[in-house]
Amino acid sequence: MRGRAGDTMVLSTYGRSSGFCVDPIEKKPLNHFLPGTPILSFGTAGCNLTCKFCQNHDISKSREMDTLMDQAPPERIAEAAKAGGCRSVAFTYNDPVIFMEYAVETAKACHAVGLKSVAVTAGYMKPDARRDFYAHMDAANIDLKGFTEDFYARLCTSQLAPVLDTIRYAYHETPCWIELTTLLIPGENDNPEELKRLADWVAAELDETVPIHFTAFHPDYRMSDKMRTPAETLHEAREIARSVGLRYVYTGNIHDRAGGSTLCHGCGKVAVGRDWYEIAQWNLDSVGACKSCGTRCAGVFDGPPGNWGRKRQPVKLAVRLNP
Repeated sequence: MRGRAGDTMVLSTYGRSSGFCVDPIEKKPLNHFLPGTPILSFGTAGCNLTCKFCQNHDISKSREMDTLMDQAPPERIAEAAKAGGCRSVAFTYNDPVIFMEYAVETAKACHAVGLKSVAVTAGYMKPDARRDFYAHMDAANIDLKGFTEDFYARLCTSQLAPVLDTIRYAYHETPCWIELTTLLIPGENDNPEELKRLADWVAAELDETVPIHFTAFHPDYRMSDKMRTPAETLHEAREIARSVGLRYVYTGNIHDRAGGSTLCHGCGKVAVGRDWYEIAQWNLDSVGACKSCGTRCAGVFDGPPGNWGRKRQPVKLAVRLNP
């Protein structure tokens, strides 16, 4: 934003994007919201956190307007998504809290043409903004980056408590579909006791049906000296979360068909088999019930799954701007 004392603050990134791309919705990651469908994704620049491990830092840490070289008003984004066969639009790459007005207006434009709106966010926001933002979101993947205040203060210059408040609010007070993601960083937030507390919190404060994704860290930004997350760490985290009763626990950023697949909690059979971001097996009916036993899988399902697969398709919406 920009302005002087006494002036109206103006969001200088409104209508400007770091780029548009059609992704599989599983890449957000969302495994229980319109599976297999394409989603038009975009972001702006900047972030309200300063995560030392940021894996999208070229966008989220940028303060330069030359990062924002594509321009499109909300209506144009909705039209392009609809024309491209997308079922939804994602506010991602950097936190949509940074461009909240642009995101909300785009969500309204999407709803006007029958599209859903998706937020990929760290959930670090004040109550008033939280209420206004989630009033327009149909689904969100919220980063639960760790489960100690020390982790948030030391590595993100933020706080855990407001994030937990956001997750509680979005789950209990809105119809927004919620999934969680925790990037496991060796030696920082992968302690089994901490992961057990995190899983217990999800089960107690939310519900056993809330999906959680444990994803692999790779050395980047200001933590390039850290090792990659071993697959064994992800598998252990998944088993810890499943042991406290969470039904839908996934591994991410690695090839792990078992860790990426959804099991029916009624009969134990594979309900949705996944390979990376691609659906390889489908055993649900049009409303998300297991074809083997009839048990309903939690999520937002609307007919058969899409077949977008794992491809990523850049989209040009407007003439590029001069910085």
